[in-house]
Amino acid sequence: MTVLLAVVTAILVTPAVAVADTQGGETLNGQIRKPETVAGIDITVFQGDEEIGTATTDSEGRWEVALPGPGNYRVVLDEESVPDEFVVADQPGAEHADVNVRPGQQRTVIFVLAYADEASTEPSPSQSSDDADDGAGAAASDTEDGLAAPGVSSNASFGTKAIQLTVAGLLYGLIIAISAVGLSLIFGTTKLTNFAHGDMVTFGALMALLVSGMTLFAGLHTAVTNLLADVWLLGPVLGFVTRPMVLGTVVAVLLGAALGAFLERFIWRPLRKRNVALIQMFIVSIGLAMVLRHVLMVAFGSNRMSYPDFQLQAMLRLGPIAITPRDLVLMILSVLVLVGVAALLQFTRVGKAMRAVSDNRDLAESSGINVDRVTLYVWTLGGALTALGGVFYGLNQIVHWQMGFHLLLLMFAAVILGGLGTAYGAMVGGLIIGLVAQLSTLWFPSQLMNAWALGLMIIMLLVRPQGILGRRERVG
Repeated sequence: MTVLLAVVTAILVTPAVAVADTQGGETLNGQIRKPETVAGIDITVFQGDEEIGTATTDSEGRWEVALPGPGNYRVVLDEESVPDEFVVADQPGAEHADVNVRPGQQRTVIFVLAYADEASTEPSPSQSSDDADDGAGAAASDTEDGLAAPGVSSNASFGTKAIQLTVAGLLYGLIIAISAVGLSLIFGTTKLTNFAHGDMVTFGALMALLVSGMTLFAGLHTAVTNLLADVWLLGPVLGFVTRPMVLGTVVAVLLGAALGAFLERFIWRPLRKRNVALIQMFIVSIGLAMVLRHVLMVAFGSNRMSYPDFQLQAMLRLGPIAITPRDLVLMILSVLVLVGVAALLQFTRVGKAMRAVSDNRDLAESSGINVDRVTLYVWTLGGALTALGGVFYGLNQIVHWQMGFHLLLLMFAAVILGGLGTAYGAMVGGLIIGLVAQLSTLWFPSQLMNAWALGLMIIMLLVRPQGILGRRERVG
């Protein structure tokens, strides 16, 4: 009941600027950087026979055209503007005939060049990527959020679509699970419904964006790559590890852990010491979420942004499955992280203490466990996982000041579905939510994908209120 009240309250207190952000903002954009960045190429966008606008690539090969609204557009690259030493690659060609743009979406369209004196043998990249902010504000978050399933053709068979959407659902579910584990552990140890958790996701994504854009880290990567270019194995490994996005992710996770520890040490622990009621702490978490969200908006702006690394990639074809190397790596890393968290909880003293406090805080304290210290560890771990989930989510979406708020309802759904207070339940619930959301698009419009996932949460509350892995508790 508290969680449902929290959901309604958060939607009601969402400021008007959040709703206004869903109006307009549609663009088509891209970057011509294969085989190298090329400036001065003209790209024109049409809707029907009407010309919407023309953009010219800058020194980094980037272009962008603002759109009058959602709809289907035709994007044409002017081959006469291409320098003589280049030609437009046959795939995907010089024209994208039918590019669908959803409300509030900033969609990337890919054009590829080749050297004129060489035959292009590069694999065809995905035609475009749904780098959408997926709506903004409470009204749109249930219709546009979610990871796009690349490589799903409208002409593909039902079986192929089902396989591809299952892969997309697993990735979506893994990201939800990573973000929701901390939320579940925090609830288990403190009984606090933390509404700032979604904005901690945004914090992690934006910190990675900030750090990865620093000249210092770009220079470090260049220096390491040049110095160790001829060193077998060590050179490529260190070259990858020192990439700005990788370093940004590490720093974001550390800052997320520090944020979680700070909130526990200087806000939640003093409130508990003063015996503040849970409902009052719940209201504090809503206020904290709004403060953090708008501080991030002021600091980073309300524009949608994307990470510079790992965006434009060729699709890997594994039988009926089409996936980018980035998404494949994200899936592998997500599984490793969740397995690591499970091992931490199951086999280490700190993990066992966390589970003990979550099961029965008073009994754990009476048995000699330092409950305050364990709670601090939980918030630190939760902050780190939340930041990591934000980075992973941002790599599949446009980074935006409300992205974590959009994911919050699905994190709550995962926690409730799996069982309140259980980390393993959040993992299972996240996977189920991701799969249901994606597979529902086989039969229903994609705008309803998250609605079915939330509907599953409601059914679970009616049938098994304690969740899949939760335990029955006596009330009253």
